[in-house]
Amino acid sequence: MSFKNSMQFIPLTSIDSATFIGSYQAINSTGVPYPLFAFKVINNSTVDVTGSIDGTTDHFFVPTRSAFVYDLQTNKAPQNDFCAMKQGTVIYVKNGAAGMGSVYFEGLYQAQGE
Repeated sequence: MSFKNSMQFIPLTSIDSATFIGSYQAINSTGVPYPLFAFKVINNSTVDVTGSIDGTTDHFFVPTRSAFVYDLQTNKAPQNDFCAMKQGTVIYVKNGAAGMGSVYFEGLYQAQGE
């Protein structure tokens, strides 16, 4: 069966919290490959992390051993007007001390005609 639009995952990216040095580091250094309508940051490390989409401004916080999901389409009106994270956006995280474990980034995009 063919669908006009379908959901696809981008490749999972991560950063080891043992590399944290107090300044922002990219989880996905090449940026997101497609505009994303939903994304998730999973902090599976032993330290809290602060996140950014520009590498300088604090935009979100993810406590130790937790995650958050941003769904950019839910409750959006009109539904045919697409809202997405811009293609090429890099996600950064930081903590002042190294930890154990990794921080992950995953996202969903709308594939056309697959």
